[in-house]
Amino acid sequence: MNLLSKTIKAKRKENGLTQEDLSLKSGVGLRLIREIEQGKTTMRMDKVNQLLNLFGMELIPATKSKSNE
Repeated sequence: MNLLSKTIKAKRKENGLTQEDLSLKSGVGLRLIREIEQGKTTMRMDKVNQLLNLFGMELIPATKSKSNE
């Protein structure tokens, strides 16, 4: 599981949402939510941001630090 997967799953649970609830509230397909939470590494950034927007977050490009390599 990657950081994005862990973050989305944790935020969903903190807000008492099922994957189905999250899909309906975000407008992102249930299949994508399931795939993200299972660690999928390739997806459209706009869809991820659509999902993260519910939690007041967004995915942005950043310089990779040496500790993340």
